[in-house]
Amino acid sequence: MSTPWNDTIVALATPQGIGAIGVIRLSGSDAIEYVNSIFPSKNLLAEPANTLHVGLLVDGTTKIDEVVLSIFKAPKSYTGENVVEVSCHGSHYIIQQIIEVFIRKGARLAKPGEFTMRAFLNGKMDLVQAEAVADLIASGTKAAQETALNQVRGGFSHVLSVLREELIRFSALIELELDFSQEDVEFADRTRLQELLDQIGKTVNELLQSFQLGNVIKNGVSVAIIGKPNAGKSTLLNTLLKENRAIVSSIAGTTRDTIEEVLNIDGVLFRLIDTAGIRESKDEIESIGVERSKEKMKSADLVVYLYDVHQTDSNELRSMQEELQQISKHWILVGNKEDDQQKLDKLNSTASSNQLFISAKFDYCIDALKNKLVNAVVHGNLETESTIVTNARHYQSLQKVADAMRSIQEGMSNRVPGDLLSVDIRQCLYHLGEITGTISNEDQLDYIFSKFCIGK
Repeated sequence: MSTPWNDTIVALATPQGIGAIGVIRLSGSDAIEYVNSIFPSKNLLAEPANTLHVGLLVDGTTKIDEVVLSIFKAPKSYTGENVVEVSCHGSHYIIQQIIEVFIRKGARLAKPGEFTMRAFLNGKMDLVQAEAVADLIASGTKAAQETALNQVRGGFSHVLSVLREELIRFSALIELELDFSQEDVEFADRTRLQELLDQIGKTVNELLQSFQLGNVIKNGVSVAIIGKPNAGKSTLLNTLLKENRAIVSSIAGTTRDTIEEVLNIDGVLFRLIDTAGIRESKDEIESIGVERSKEKMKSADLVVYLYDVHQTDSNELRSMQEELQQISKHWILVGNKEDDQQKLDKLNSTASSNQLFISAKFDYCIDALKNKLVNAVVHGNLETESTIVTNARHYQSLQKVADAMRSIQEGMSNRVPGDLLSVDIRQCLYHLGEITGTISNEDQLDYIFSKFCIGK
């Protein structure tokens, strides 16, 4: 690689801006020595690992700041190298002073994700765990946090490791058969290999199917609230958010453009989109809003079609359902403006699974609507302790694993020679290795870690 990996790097590990403290991280063989050279209170080189030290940082005759130092020694550190974390006061000026001193001593400013890249290169974590670190930092909900934490702790990696080890063992036996091809012997039990392929295929299929849920957990769900003018879309948005975000008026066509807000329901982020009422209009601006509403309806992950129960007949409802079935996989037909609680309960007792009756104005059955929103996309399977694929790169590699598995299965069925079988098995192993970083290349690593924050 063009970047040296044996030098010492430095970066601010806390967010930019003024705060109570800032944490500056150094990693590399000279990290402790550089800090020791401006810390006259004691000799840090003689201090044990995993210790804290309080004192002044002094550059020549200039006192910079009183700090707390955390010392970690290789290989028992995050990066596997000597690491020092300097907790100083959160002044931008103080932080810059300290970083500049370390650069003069010989440290280099870290690139984005370079601390975690060193942890990967030094065998402290695999690529799945490294990527999960970034997901953990970016997690905005409990579900996202728990899923990322499970991967950081090696949950997904363990599943892949078990599959890979079994395949490697059979691959080695088949390769051994090739060395004794003249004797016509079989070292690999084909029946056991078939059982293994069935097991791996089932696991890979489960992982692939989990990606839809993983994408929901990681990126959230876009929900388009669609309906005719005055169906109560803006009132519903305000009720869900518990604030007056959208203008509510009895005048049809008040909402001229889409309004987007985020709502956390049971650990899933929903991006709620209040749209202009769908109707024919001669008003040029309103017509543009209506077209945008239709575009949002087509692109949204979930469509909530809101209608006035007192202004909509059965034929119109049937037409709505047919249109929703053509446009979206996930939709909920919501009847609004029934303000009698008893009538609402009676209507909902006979409603279909993707239909609900509410009163947005009086906050009736809004919790039931939230439950339907969650169930429409996660189907009650929000179990974050299980292995869930959230990364598009992992999903693509797993698809290649599944393709290679099918080739192996076909080869087994057609009783192809061991040398051809071993080619497909090696291909399968390659794609499994791509996920964890057992097989990797410089460009791939540079791309993955460039998306990290600088101090991680």
